[in-house]
Amino acid sequence: MTNNVLITGAAGFIGANFAEYFVNKYPNYNVVVLDKLTYAGNLDNLKKIMDKITFIKGDICDYDLILDILKKYNINGIIHFAAETHVDNSIKDPFIFTHTNVIGTHTLLEAAKNVWGEGSNNKFVHISTDEVYGSLQNEGYFSETSPIKPSSPYSASKASSDLIAFAYNKTYKMNVNVTNCSNNYGPYQHNEKLIPHMIKLAMQDKKLPVYGTGSNIRDWLYVEDHCEAIDLVYHKGVPGERYNIGGHNEKRNIDIVKLILKRLGKPEDLIDFVEDRKGHDYRYAIDAIKIENDLGWIPNTKFEDGIIKTIDWYLENKDWLK
Repeated sequence: MTNNVLITGAAGFIGANFAEYFVNKYPNYNVVVLDKLTYAGNLDNLKKIMDKITFIKGDICDYDLILDILKKYNINGIIHFAAETHVDNSIKDPFIFTHTNVIGTHTLLEAAKNVWGEGSNNKFVHISTDEVYGSLQNEGYFSETSPIKPSSPYSASKASSDLIAFAYNKTYKMNVNVTNCSNNYGPYQHNEKLIPHMIKLAMQDKKLPVYGTGSNIRDWLYVEDHCEAIDLVYHKGVPGERYNIGGHNEKRNIDIVKLILKRLGKPEDLIDFVEDRKGHDYRYAIDAIKIENDLGWIPNTKFEDGIIKTIDWYLENKDWLK
């Protein structure tokens, strides 16, 4: 049977990388992309594959639109990236995050249930974040059984959408998986995020604002490795399971910034330490042994290689940062 797949939010960073990876790997699949094209969605991210996909501009909260898409294109798989993701924005305007991340995910699940029927084998993969687990100190890792303790309106909205997805698996026997990834980096990322933001400012010889002392730690995952993991979950994930996806690359924010400055040949006195973010989580770190043991996935990209590829991509695509 031909796979008819709906990918939501594929004009965004991870979604665009995944859509490009997916259609090139599976040329016999019919791929429909749905994106609202908010400020974080850029149609240029899909220009390499526009002739290989069906693109629809629309809102995941529009129930009638989702129903129409599922029926018209005989969709039998959904990979759901669409979300508001920037923590600072969630602190300033949290309602938008609740609406898109919670109501939008619920709308997709309800439409899929009503079109596919309860107990369907059709796959729904919900892409989430390690931030749902809250903050770690210097030791330990997030596993799939870690308590859900979100700190920001963003992570709370993602945690809520995770729980709704699992509820549809338990109640309606839908074939649902949730993936929780660490910080991604790579091409097409919106310049509000740490790495492209710092690259853009450094290229312009502007001050680079760093929260607090820059000691906050994140686990970094190259986006192509993430795409490969999602592909495995979509095709082989056990219904009802959560899979953590991490890069095994813990770095302090300040070290990331210094590395960018060094690569660009800029002085470290461009760093400007600013007041810390409200509720700023100290450390995220993923235990990805489950997806390694169950699906055979491990990240292939060493951070030292991936960050150079990423910086160089932005240097070669300066217009994109504008």
